[in-house]
Amino acid sequence: MRSEKIGIIDNRIKIAAGLFWADYGNLGGTVRELESAGADWIHLEMRDGQYMNFNAPRGGLDVLMGIRPHTSLEIEIQLQMVRPTFDLYRQLKDAGADLITIPLETAMENTMQDITFIKDALGLKVGVWGWQGLPLDFFRQYIPFVDIIEYESRARFWINEKGKTPHLIDPIMIQSIADLKQMIRDAGRDHEVDLMEDGGIGPGNAAPFIEAGMTVGEFSSALLKGEDGEGPGNRFIPGIGKITKAVKNLRQSLDENSSE
Repeated sequence: MRSEKIGIIDNRIKIAAGLFWADYGNLGGTVRELESAGADWIHLEMRDGQYMNFNAPRGGLDVLMGIRPHTSLEIEIQLQMVRPTFDLYRQLKDAGADLITIPLETAMENTMQDITFIKDALGLKVGVWGWQGLPLDFFRQYIPFVDIIEYESRARFWINEKGKTPHLIDPIMIQSIADLKQMIRDAGRDHEVDLMEDGGIGPGNAAPFIEAGMTVGEFSSALLKGEDGEGPGNRFIPGIGKITKAVKNLRQSLDENSSE
């Protein structure tokens, strides 16, 4: 039975476990350990190789199909694609996706049609997302129709620092989350729409985002890599307890900060 957390708002800050920094040679075990340790849903970035000049596809349908049998958590597909299509959305549903988040920068005039199709025709949850720098007003008109709004901090993907996230957290990101939260309140959907800060947060810097109104964080490097990681690129290998320890440490920190 599928565990439902997306779009259900309470006082507990949720953990969307991003697989970007997972050891892909041990993906099934990683997903199982994330779930048993207390993650709330799985966040998979799916790239077409054109979006943002990333050059190579990543996180495709085969990955989604591979992890689906290993977890009862909801799986989010965050599309990093140029003009995703209805046919792709159908394939994502068939492969086991629960939430599809649409890139506002590249879906453009199709965005509202995409939202309507994903919710009405496919019966899936839907969200919109954008990178730091996208004007916040772009989100406003979609709030009445979506389950989640996601805003991602800038990143230096060309720098690989051992055990660290490439994302940078600027003060404007905290204010942006506060402004998006107010938009959600103004729409009367404070208890229906999740608000995610994506990238660069962990136990040490989540508090101001929680205070600003974040209801869920996307955490990947904070859960899946570290200076003592045994896998490629210092990634954690499942089954030896490091992923579990990272999730539980994060859970404790989020609970402590959300109760203040």
